[in-house]
Amino acid sequence: MPEALPDPLRTEGVLFDLDGVLTPTAEVHMRAWKVVFDDVFERWDITPPYSDADYFDYVDGKKRYDGVASLLRSRNVEIPWGEVDDEPEVETICGIGNRKNAAFAQSLRAEGIAPFPGSLALVEKLSAAGVPLGVVSSSKNAEEVLAAAGIRSFFRIVVDGVVAERENLASKPAADMFHAGAVALGVDPAHSIAVEDATSGAASAAAAGFATVIGVDRGAGAEALLAAGATVVVEDLDVFLADQATTATDSTPRSDSDSEETA
Repeated sequence: MPEALPDPLRTEGVLFDLDGVLTPTAEVHMRAWKVVFDDVFERWDITPPYSDADYFDYVDGKKRYDGVASLLRSRNVEIPWGEVDDEPEVETICGIGNRKNAAFAQSLRAEGIAPFPGSLALVEKLSAAGVPLGVVSSSKNAEEVLAAAGIRSFFRIVVDGVVAERENLASKPAADMFHAGAVALGVDPAHSIAVEDATSGAASAAAAGFATVIGVDRGAGAEALLAAGATVVVEDLDVFLADQATTATDSTPRSDSDSEETA
């Protein structure tokens, strides 16, 4: 039901997902995954064909290799995991994941990337107010994407796929990555905000104890984000720039006094 939005200025810190929240790189990821999986499914005669729904259900928000394994498992396909340095043409989980990453990196370097205007404006507003900001992303390309978008300097910490591999953090939807982000930023999840566009990410933040999980609906669907753990869903982060009270889809009814409390 519609409720007043939380106030990001009245919180200990804000942890943002990257792809689909800060930058439209989720679209680049989607195109790269489709190219790779369309080829794999056709060559291996896997049915039903790969679809955008598969991306949101099995791949979005997860670490690269976990996404490959999850999707193939949905079609009852099991292949060797392989090694992280497998060449892209190797038919292993890691090989397929590396194939996708090569396609993504080529597209990113050729086309560049810019942050969502609403997201950039909110980040600038929070940074100017001194709110500690961080990024929690399953992507191993997070640092490169943040640098390419010109926004790396806004964030005190980045917990990404590289950090997750080094520290053996479980992939979203497990709590590990958002918990590690809160520890690194030095904030209490119960008094901080997580921002996610993937159901796996919303579930991860909720499991890590974030009392406020803002879902940004870039295609996953408001109902799915709320069911996964988002406490409120918006279509764009520019809604937090308005001076007046704004509304969004909220998971639970609250009293007027409750809606005025800080996250």
